[in-house]
Amino acid sequence: MKFIGRQRELEALETEYRKEGGFAVLYGRRRVGKTTLIKEFIKDKPAFYFLATEEVETQSMKRLAGVVARVTQNPMLQRVAFSDWLDLFRLIAEYRPEQKKVLVIDEFPYLVKSNQAFPSILQNAWDEILKDSNVMLILCGSLIGMMQKHALSYDSPLYGRRTAQIRLAPLPFTDVYAAQGLAFEKAVEQYAITGGVPKYLEFFNEQDDLLKQVESVVLSKNGFLYEEPNFLLKDEVMSAVNYFSIIRVMAEGSHKLGKIAGAMGIETSGLTPYLSTLSDLGFIVKETPVTEKNPEKSRKGLYFISDNFVRFWFRYVYPYKGELELDNTQLVLDEIRKDFTQKFVAFAYEDICRAIFAKLCRDQSIPFTPSRIGSYWLNDLDSDTEIDVMAVDRQNRQVFAGECKFHVKPVDAAVFFTLRDKVQASSEIQSAFRGYRFLYGIFSKSGFTPRLLDLAGQNPDLYLINEDKLNQGNS
Repeated sequence: MKFIGRQRELEALETEYRKEGGFAVLYGRRRVGKTTLIKEFIKDKPAFYFLATEEVETQSMKRLAGVVARVTQNPMLQRVAFSDWLDLFRLIAEYRPEQKKVLVIDEFPYLVKSNQAFPSILQNAWDEILKDSNVMLILCGSLIGMMQKHALSYDSPLYGRRTAQIRLAPLPFTDVYAAQGLAFEKAVEQYAITGGVPKYLEFFNEQDDLLKQVESVVLSKNGFLYEEPNFLLKDEVMSAVNYFSIIRVMAEGSHKLGKIAGAMGIETSGLTPYLSTLSDLGFIVKETPVTEKNPEKSRKGLYFISDNFVRFWFRYVYPYKGELELDNTQLVLDEIRKDFTQKFVAFAYEDICRAIFAKLCRDQSIPFTPSRIGSYWLNDLDSDTEIDVMAVDRQNRQVFAGECKFHVKPVDAAVFFTLRDKVQASSEIQSAFRGYRFLYGIFSKSGFTPRLLDLAGQNPDLYLINEDKLNQGNS
């Protein structure tokens, strides 16, 4: 699979490379493309790339010595039995001292597992050897909890040494779509499952039927992604049972703290630590209406599964594990066909629309500088007042309200009138944004009726967004 996107991350790493003593920490969930990003960054640079594994410390030293031997073209080093990490780091620092070099330690947590003192050893190596030796250091890892504890937290010996940190997220839809040859609708359906995780994208090609690929990759017992959430969670937590139960409850439609706790049969206070861990790991997200001034303290927060594939797996795989273990994939495919587009893809499309809106703002296609992009609801999702995309531009005192329609037919003007009426009738919105200018957007995969196009042509505050571009009727 070709390298996609990541321009901002590459630029951040290049900035660190130009520094004297750049020390970057790169972390993120498995399969998200950390190693691919690093290899793209170092492809034209002198670099020592070391991938740690679960092995005894002496074997790790031996393998790093092998890396140093290959880069320095000194095969004698492979015959030396090293017993001190600092000796290896000195060899790296002394190689071509006039030339900038990159030292990458990938899967750093495995070294900590084999030796709890390794962060202290690395701190000493950085302070005494590497920092002033024309070396850029990159620490990388997939075990998010361990990366936060041993590379980023105040209690870590490495605290205060890093000069940059990047938590790598899945690729945004706009980057994936730009690199594909898929029609927009098909690209949305695929992204609703893969969520822009590069490794997952490798298993879905553009020629074959999407559900046929889902059957072989996800539903088959031999499929690469059949047990994926098990692997992701069990790497991070001691017991995955309660975490699985929480995600399952969310997948069934419970998003309020009280409802999740009730379905689990526990007090909300007992649920909070689990939610905090799942949020830290990137499995779930707490969302609040954009009208909330202090989202972190808001009691209106709702919890959603933020990882598209995890959401898909808990909706269509986990409940049917018995059938799938008996190779009855057809039953599950029939279940998917019942509501995949109307409920599952349409929900993911709302997230995609927020990403598209953010890109249009960055490209200055829409004159809006968002300080927050989210959605709006009145108290809970059962209310009639829901707005799919809502963003605030505090700098220019503007609010954007958008409606997302993943429909077969072109969207008509009635959708805009309904959206405008909801905004104007909401005392909460009007109170929160008194004196602000309101802009409106309609997102549609199937275009717009002539009536809505004419209306947009006459209304500078209305934007029609077809696929990932502004409709020319509002240019």
